[in-house]
Amino acid sequence: MAAAHQARVQNEVEEMVQSLERDHIRVMQGRMFRCSADCCDRSTDSMSVVHQCIERCHTPLAKAQGLVTSELEKFQDRLTRCTMHCNDKAKDLFDSGAKEPAVRSLMDSCVGSCVDDHVNLIPSMTRRLKENLDSIRQ
Repeated sequence: MAAAHQARVQNEVEEMVQSLERDHIRVMQGRMFRCSADCCDRSTDSMSVVHQCIERCHTPLAKAQGLVTSELEKFQDRLTRCTMHCNDKAKDLFDSGAKEPAVRSLMDSCVGSCVDDHVNLIPSMTRRLKENLDSIRQ
């Protein structure tokens, strides 16, 4: 993918991830640490009970991180498939005898379209992630 296209996608995704981290993940991390500290304050509980308590505290955050990771992987896979389609189209055009400038132009246009399409998916992906993060039980 051309550097400018790649930078655009990266910036948009980075902005989304920072927003999710700031507004959702960080809140969950705070809850997890406070919950874990409460577990450690139970001086009469056995080591295994405290450990199980801490594990329960970590579960919502682990689910949240897994959810975000999974969604980002799906997004990346879709974008990769789209750009691979562009590669195939460019190769077919080149094989049919087209000159390199025409192939480059097709490739840039096709990849630009992939980037546009996928950047346009980010707001709905963000909404879906926020809804799912909000639904994780603390």
